[in-house]
Amino acid sequence: MPIERITCLPPLPARPADGHKGTFGRVLVVAGSEGMIGAPVFAGTSALRMGSGLVHIATPRVIVQTVLSVTLELIGIPLGKGVGKDLLNAADSADAIIVGPGLGKSPDAGARVKRLIRVDKPMVIDADGLNILSTEKCWPRGFRARAILTPHPGEMKRLAKLFNRTQVPTDDDGRIDIAIKAATTFGQVIVLKGHRTIVTDGRRVYVNRTGDSTLAKAGTGDVLSGIIGSLLGQGMERFEAACASVHIHGRAGEIAGKRFGQRCALARDIIDALPQAVAEFERENGNM
Repeated sequence: MPIERITCLPPLPARPADGHKGTFGRVLVVAGSEGMIGAPVFAGTSALRMGSGLVHIATPRVIVQTVLSVTLELIGIPLGKGVGKDLLNAADSADAIIVGPGLGKSPDAGARVKRLIRVDKPMVIDADGLNILSTEKCWPRGFRARAILTPHPGEMKRLAKLFNRTQVPTDDDGRIDIAIKAATTFGQVIVLKGHRTIVTDGRRVYVNRTGDSTLAKAGTGDVLSGIIGSLLGQGMERFEAACASVHIHGRAGEIAGKRFGQRCALARDIIDALPQAVAEFERENGNM
């Protein structure tokens, strides 16, 4: 089957005047660990900034108050041992789920990832969520999530062992090829991050042209996860949500780089640049 190259970006979801919090999506972020407090903050805050009505952060009890103190609009779900009913109830109520940023690879983290992938919801799987899945001998059975996997090249290399690849190419054609292979093997949308991020569902491919080295800093991937999760929660189709998100994320990086310098901008500055990036995107591509 020939691969369709996508060059036109989709419109963003509408913002009806009579909309309320529930209209604009409930996002659950399952992220964070004692040494990774920033990851859930960045993912959750960027989801709110992209228009989500409600964002719940499921994170270990020991850090939940610190996370909530950074962004007061977030709603906390303190996690204890194992999976827990509170987490499953929140997953049940969510319109979209983000799993993995700063999660760690503890037995509890592994149990949560392996349980959540059995939930039939739109889902972003990033960072340690991907690393946990890559330790399996094969792609997990019972995977029901309608997922977008967002590996950087190192994470893709670990995932690629599941389909007998040992290296991730650095050229555009090679990156497209391995991303398509991953998408068709796993049956999920792949966002292969890096210079000219690749998005594919195995049938369509989009090569992003926004972004620069401003994004080469800790936390910016968590911001991307939040952007994608927000658009999924607002009802966008997976491939289209991923394409729009990587473009907006890259453009926000460029804006932050101009404000603070590519060397100096932080992940929080990318979030602060989202309003301008979104406004530009809507002028160029509209909304539904």
